[in-house]
Formats: sequence, structure tokens, C-alpha cells
Amino acid sequence: MADPRGFLQVRERELAPKRPVALRLQDWREVVDPADPKLVAKQASRCMDCGVAFCHQGCPLGNLIPEWNDLMFRGREREAIERLHATNNFPEFTGRACPAPCESACVLGINQPAVTIKQIENNIIDQAFMNGWVVPQPPSRLSGKTVAVVGSGPAGLAAAQQLTRAGHTVAVYERDEEPGGLLRFGIPDFKLEKHLVMRRIEQLKAEGTRFRCGVEIGRDMSWSELRRRYDAVVVATGATVARELPIPGREYAGILPAMQYLAASNRVQSGALAATPFDAAGKHVIVIGGGDTGADCIGTANRQGAASVTNLAIGKKPSEFRTAGQPWPVHPTLFEVSSSHEEGGERRFLASTVEFVGNDRGEVSGLRVAETGFTETGRAPLEGTEQLLAADLVLIAMGFTGPEEIEDPAHRLERSQRGAFERGRDYATGLPGVFVAGDAGRGQSLIVWAIAEGRAVAASVDEYLTGTTVLPSPVTAHDRAFA
Repeated sequence: MADPRGFLQVRERELAPKRPVALRLQDWREVVDPADPKLVAKQASRCMDCGVAFCHQGCPLGNLIPEWNDLMFRGREREAIERLHATNNFPEFTGRACPAPCESACVLGINQPAVTIKQIENNIIDQAFMNGWVVPQPPSRLSGKTVAVVGSGPAGLAAAQQLTRAGHTVAVYERDEEPGGLLRFGIPDFKLEKHLVMRRIEQLKAEGTRFRCGVEIGRDMSWSELRRRYDAVVVATGATVARELPIPGREYAGILPAMQYLAASNRVQSGALAATPFDAAGKHVIVIGGGDTGADCIGTANRQGAASVTNLAIGKKPSEFRTAGQPWPVHPTLFEVSSSHEEGGERRFLASTVEFVGNDRGEVSGLRVAETGFTETGRAPLEGTEQLLAADLVLIAMGFTGPEEIEDPAHRLERSQRGAFERGRDYATGLPGVFVAGDAGRGQSLIVWAIAEGRAVAASVDEYLTGTTVLPSPVTAHDRAFA
């Protein structure tokens, strides 16, 4: 284990410094500076190597966290990346974009700040790439079986990599011009720089995975044709249908789903667009929704030079500490200040949007907002508390309701009560050879769940094609995805 007395000698949780707000608002680079390896080793020494490592339970991938903490403490970085890659295809994605339920489950967190697991994970993979330890792993032989993966987000990429390494010929279909899904077009560069995504795509290509971008299944190729061409199909299209806010005035220009706004901004940063049609420069911006997507909109609007940014959340302000209903080791809902919140803007809780107000040009000019009240049947705006907020750009970041409908009658998938595609414990649907993984089958969830399900569905597809599999399937993902 790491230093047996480390958690007693190093009681402070210390993270790498963030770049100053005034500096980082001038660019789109990552907010956090790389961590000093000495700091990483010092923080790794705090890992207690518990008899029951609850961080394993907290992580859907079942990452071997105490093992690579020990290796980083001892300076054995190359062995650490081998242990990290044993359970996680893309630790640089989870280390940057996952909310770290593993840290919430850290046993040390019972009475001390948790181990800085995300920071250690990031350092392991960054050092591995810097030292050339991450190399393509093409299969030694081909199985003769073919698999189509529809969607190139984290679930699709993880499934494709595992199946390619198992020897199957895999083609990933992506309707956008570049692969990566929300990794590429949804998450801003200041949280996940896109060269990190593209170097993984290049690794997959070098291993044998084929990418077919700009191809939308159901429009450019029918689902029936896809199933005819391939021995198995993995649907990993995500849960991309945005939750709407159907209130008076929704038709005014300048009101749009958050992901449409973020995707345009990302295309500008990549050079695919000369300018975004939704520029926040000089505008009063209101973001409706208090989650990660809303925070991404805040950071983006501030970088574009918004005159003001206001974030509205319909619910109560979360507690800053665990409540009795969210004891250790569950992942609690806490009041968090993200890097985007640090950069400016006002946050309002218990704010119910009643009506969008527009001008004579058909553009949004404000929001009528009331305080949220609670009744026996749910939430409702309180009469007499309304006020008008100025707004030139409104971004709806209220989450997603599920995957887009498949129109092909011969390929129609059943829906679960949550609106996601129905599948069994082996991720198989009612259609022979068709499997579903990630948010398309789980509903809106975390990136770590997407990778876990991508790995798990690959094992199921491999067994379907060959009768057996040697691919690892995350136990936590397989058992808890259908709980």
C-alpha cells in the first residue's frame, strides 16, 4: 500500500492550482495547470488501502484506485498506467469530465477530505502520453466478424476499441463531421481540450477501427441496410433530445437549447466555423438549469464577452455538506462552485421561469421569473413574487429526455419507462444482433457510466459473435445498470 501513515501525516487535500480567472478568460485552454508530480505522490500517500475499498463501489468502472495510488506514491508510473488502463479506456476523459463518485465513496472522506483521485488519475495518463507509453494495440488475428457502432461518444468509442482489440472488424458511424460525440462538440475546450480526444481517435484508427463520419443512420443509410451489412450493431447514440420549457414566448429568437450553443462554440474553436451564430458578446445571458451543462454555458458566455450571465435553478440551493439523507458513501448532491462559476455571473435558486418576453422584432428581451413554491403535487411559481429579468440570449440547460426516435419500422426499439431504449442484462434488444449501450439505454448519465457500459456491451457482443469472450466487463456496470 501507499505510506501506511500517509493519511495521518498528510491531512490536507491539495489540488493543482487553477490559472487566474483574468488570464483564463482570454483563451479556451484548460483551467487547471498540470499537477506537480511531487504533489501527486504526496496526495497518493493519503490512500489508506482500505480492507473494503469503497472507491471501487463508487466507480462504475471498478477502477483499481488503491493499486495505482500505491504505484504513484512509489514512483512506478508505467505500472500505474497499466493498472489504470486495465479498467478504463480513456482516463483522460473521466479525469477531467467525471464528477468523481469515487471520491464521494473514499473511506478517508468519513472524517477527512477525500483522496484527490481525479487529479492522480489525470497525472497518470498525462505522464503516460508524455513518455510514449500509450501505443496502439491492434489484434493479433481477425475473427471475420463485423460490428457497426452507431455513435462515437464515450460509450461508442469504448465499445469500438474493445471489439477491435478482440479481433472484430468495427466501423463507427457518426453523423457529425468529426468523431467524439459530446466529447468533441458538447464539452468546452476549457474543460477538455480537443487534442486529447483526437489523439485517442488516432489510436483507435491505428488499431483498426474504421470511422464513417457525416453518415446519419436512418437518413444516409437505413437501419435495415446497416443490419444487413454487419453481424452485430451497437446503438450508442446518446440521450440527445433536450428537455424543453414550453411556456409563453418560447418562439422568440435568441432562445435555444444549451447543446446547440455549445456545439457552435466548439466548432469555432476547431476552425470548422468562422463565427458562431449565437455569440454572447455584449449580451445579457440567462442560463436555465443548474447542472454541468449550465456551468459549461456560463464559462463559454464569459469567454465570449457577455455583458452579464445569470444562472437560474428551479430548486433549492443544495447543502454545502452531506445531509442525513445522503450519508457516506453515496454520491451526494452538494452546492458546488465550478471553475465557470468562479469566472463571474449570478446564481439564483428557487427561480421558476413563467414567461419569455420579446420585442417587436420577434427577439427575446427578458424573462418573467417567480419564486418557486412547493405544494403537495409538486412545484409551482408563487403568485406575487414575479420580476422581469433582462435577457438577449437564453440557454435552456435542463437536461435530456432520451435518445432520438428511430423512424425505421423494421428497426424500431422499445422504450423503457425513462424513455431510453429497452435492453436486457446483456445489453441486447429485442432485435437479433442489436445491442444498446450508454445514455441511449441508460438515460442521461455520467461519462464514467458511458465508458463502463461501452466495455460491458463489447463483452456481450463478443460472446454473441463467438460463443465466448475474454473481454473484461465491469461488474459494477453490468450488475447495477439494471438495478
